[in-house]
Amino acid sequence: IPISGVSLSAQPPGGRVARGDLLVLSCAVAAGTGPLSFSWHRGGSAVPLGTGPRLELHVGDEDSDHYQCRVTDGDSAAESPPLHVTVL
Repeated sequence: IPISGVSLSAQPPGGRVARGDLLVLSCAVAAGTGPLSFSWHRGGSAVPLGTGPRLELHVGDEDSDHYQCRVTDGDSAAESPPLHVTVL
């Protein structure tokens, strides 16, 4: 079953976080089989910020950007819609 329905959620909700506070991003998959690999990307960069279904960041001014989760099972891959994070 190809990966589908990749979604991204944030704590605090809406991705609005005060500088220095903890931002937790979580990635979920509606469908997909096999071992899933997660990677996190900011601003369209190919270099992953982290791996796994959760990403925790203590944010600074430079962290305001779009974030995406990419999921692969070795055969197929899918990305979440981008989430815009605003550092207050």
